[in-house]
Amino acid sequence: MESNAAHPQPAPVFSIVAPVYNERELVREFCRRVIAAMEPVGEPFELILVDDGSRDGSGDIMREIHAADPRVKVLRFSRNFGHQVAITAGTDFARGQAVAVIDADLQDPPEVIPRMIEQWRQGYEVVYGVRAERQGETAFKLATASLFYRLIRRITNVDIPVDTGDFRLMDRKVVDVLVTLREHHRFMRGLSVWVGFRQLGLPYRRDARTAGETKYPLRKMLKFAVDGITAFSYLPLQLATYLGFAIAAFAAIAIIVAVLLRLATGSNALEGQATTLVAVLFLGSIQLIVFGIFGEYLGRIYDEVKRRPLYIVGEALGLEHPGQRGR
Repeated sequence: MESNAAHPQPAPVFSIVAPVYNERELVREFCRRVIAAMEPVGEPFELILVDDGSRDGSGDIMREIHAADPRVKVLRFSRNFGHQVAITAGTDFARGQAVAVIDADLQDPPEVIPRMIEQWRQGYEVVYGVRAERQGETAFKLATASLFYRLIRRITNVDIPVDTGDFRLMDRKVVDVLVTLREHHRFMRGLSVWVGFRQLGLPYRRDARTAGETKYPLRKMLKFAVDGITAFSYLPLQLATYLGFAIAAFAAIAIIVAVLLRLATGSNALEGQATTLVAVLFLGSIQLIVFGIFGEYLGRIYDEVKRRPLYIVGEALGLEHPGQRGR
């Protein structure tokens, strides 16, 4: 690992962690805007770019930026491990007294970070961005995002604020707790709420993406939603139980109705292969759904007991290894 020993840097007061995946069109401009936003703050800072297995040459550009400005540090994974794990790795290596997390796609404006720092200096230990406006997104994306945030807030056992993402600033004491949480199916915005501490929402306008393409298509968003729900809620398992009782009650009522109709009319009111087939298919589908819910939770348990590392570092530029904490 390189340490820039020839150009020693003061210990950073602020760390900015940015996951990067195939953002060659934006990474230079992103770094420029972060540096321009942070320099007027007047305190030493570091910008940690976490290359999550980019395949478009983003890694080479990040090396060039680091060579020109050692405040920009680079952590490259050996392969793609995912956005939430990239955030985790960045916080593992961050040394600042406050750590900001922001995506490199420039939809979350770096210019908001100094406003977060002001609230941190007021004593808030987590300052999270609240998306008051969202530019350049389809009606479908806005509707599903709104539904997701409100659904997960209602069914999980932590009070996750609505209309928030991973854009936030956290005090060192919060980060020190987060780095001890090593679960594999990570939902960082939920974990940052679960740890507690004094938190504040800061409204801002989320900009439209100006280059590249979204890294969260519908398939990944659905997986992300499942990870968030299963990480913080037992409701799906409870629903399976409730559904079983509801079907049993319906079956009991149907038996009573069939008996009464038979006594009243002298005929079998519920007869025929079609009725039997529909009933079997209905019950079979319910069973498969329930088994699928059980499987989601069981699969997560299986991932945890294997105890594999969350990520593997392929290269670190300008970063000190945090020891076992980064595994």
